[in-house]
Amino acid sequence: MFSGIVEAQTQILSTQSEENANSKTIRIFVNKPVSFDDLKKGDSICTNGVCLTIEDYNQDHIQFCLGAETLSVLGDSFSQWNQYPLNLERSMKLGDRIHGHLVTGHVDGLGKVTGSYQDGECWQIIIQISTDIKKFFRKKGSICLNGVSLTVNDVQDDLVAVCLIPETITMTNLAKIPVGSYMNVESDYLAKAYFQLKVK
Repeated sequence: MFSGIVEAQTQILSTQSEENANSKTIRIFVNKPVSFDDLKKGDSICTNGVCLTIEDYNQDHIQFCLGAETLSVLGDSFSQWNQYPLNLERSMKLGDRIHGHLVTGHVDGLGKVTGSYQDGECWQIIIQISTDIKKFFRKKGSICLNGVSLTVNDVQDDLVAVCLIPETITMTNLAKIPVGSYMNVESDYLAKAYFQLKVK
């Protein structure tokens, strides 16, 4: 479980692709942030909004494996991971303050960036989300974009608007992602739970 507060940004160093008749996997090797000094094999790292398991690491890099399901969910967004830094967050510790909201790292779908522009010291982003998850978003609710916990400023049909404060612009990759590109979207865990209970 994560909080959606990005700790570091990193770059992909290299990738390895393996494919057989039934499935495809891709291993990625990313720069290990200096501050990530307590890692262990098997730890979970939220990487651009995706919960990935550490397969291996050393002082320079961290190794992850993306399986077929993860690659299927990421779709077009994965091809853009080499184009900008990736947002990283280590999992929460019990007893820590939660400064964002509860984030699982299980991506619900992709959001297409339809607007992205500076607004004074802040940055406005408009995301088009798929119709099957739009019910989970409301004004002043929470949304996770590329692993970043944000407050929804407005919802108009399938368009969700958010605002980045200067700290978020500095610490994350969101303002670097151009119009027409995709972000990984995770809807609010509590909103999903509410709708599941409502259906029952």
